[in-house]
Amino acid sequence: MIKDKIKSLASQYKSEIIANRRHLHANPELSFHEHETAAFVQNQLKSIGITELETKADTGIVALIKGKNPDKKIIALRGDMDALPIFEQNEVPYKSTKPGIMHACGHDVHTASLLGAAKILNDVKEEFEGTIKLIFQPGEELIPGGASLMIKDKALENPKPQAIIGQHVMPLIPVGKVGFRKGMYMASADELYITVKGKGGHGAMPETLVDPVLIAAHMIVALQQVVSRNASPKIPSVLSFGRIEALGATNIIPNEVKIQGTFRTLNEAWRAKAHQHMISIAKGIAEGMGAEVDFEVRKGYPFLKNAEELTGRAQNAAIEYLGKENVEDLDIWMAAEDFSYYTQEMDGCFYRLGTRNEAKGITSGVHTPTFDIDEDALEIGAGLMAYLAVKELEA
Repeated sequence: MIKDKIKSLASQYKSEIIANRRHLHANPELSFHEHETAAFVQNQLKSIGITELETKADTGIVALIKGKNPDKKIIALRGDMDALPIFEQNEVPYKSTKPGIMHACGHDVHTASLLGAAKILNDVKEEFEGTIKLIFQPGEELIPGGASLMIKDKALENPKPQAIIGQHVMPLIPVGKVGFRKGMYMASADELYITVKGKGGHGAMPETLVDPVLIAAHMIVALQQVVSRNASPKIPSVLSFGRIEALGATNIIPNEVKIQGTFRTLNEAWRAKAHQHMISIAKGIAEGMGAEVDFEVRKGYPFLKNAEELTGRAQNAAIEYLGKENVEDLDIWMAAEDFSYYTQEMDGCFYRLGTRNEAKGITSGVHTPTFDIDEDALEIGAGLMAYLAVKELEA
């Protein structure tokens, strides 16, 4: 059976997949600067015997594995390659060698898993019909998102896949398990940059000032009503402000205050309305209190919707591969992912790979300086992705 062969190969290549992940983890690169990573990926693919490959979006790579009857069906597998601007605090042999840059979101795992899947699939290509397109993508962590640039550079053409599958580490799920969700899964994410412009001066003379700190405080509170009183309670929405900069002092009111935040939701029509609501509220408060406001919305990734039938087939295949007890149903997740751009173009399935192991103390969340994984996840990461691709070619 193809399942047993894939499982055997995943086990056989486990140490190599781990070695690749450790190399990538020790040598992280920031979004759209993945030059060493791209070269490493290309060398690995060539060593496997995969020679049909090309560069896209400067540091992205697309490669093809052709089975029998290669035009029958095309399925894409995606892995992202960029790291984050975080100082790693793990004391491990594969700790980042680049201070201030760290694979804190598991993209080293995604890339190593896809390389492992590529090796497995290349070994069994005489046993499936169709073509598997490998997409190693840059810049998932940074707007406008590497996925959008890969699409613009025709990564989904020549040949065009019928569907795309991606995975992402999940430190909330124990190692050995995976998670799926059909339909709406992840939120859109827009960055908000607000500058409140008033008139600063001495804190003892408030009557001579237009206090941007006070106005900013009113604005932050009032903007929350966009979610609490303007959004339908049936539409998940989150508005969060993470940075407020008022560079005065105990007795100095500054001339301006800068606010930064994010807005996330799972409905594109409401998303557009919410942007206008926020701008109108901010301008109304500023005008009413004698100030000015600049309100910039940097539109980020759209919401991510998993195709119902594709995801159902993938979840059933995961149950075949891992057993029903190791496949979980996921809830909506309000973080964002640029895999959503692919799902705007074709059917997509984005699932979660469990990496948590409390016994080993591996519990930290993504985007933290102590994030790490139980590397036993890599055997599943590579093997399951290969199996999902083969099963979808058969579907």
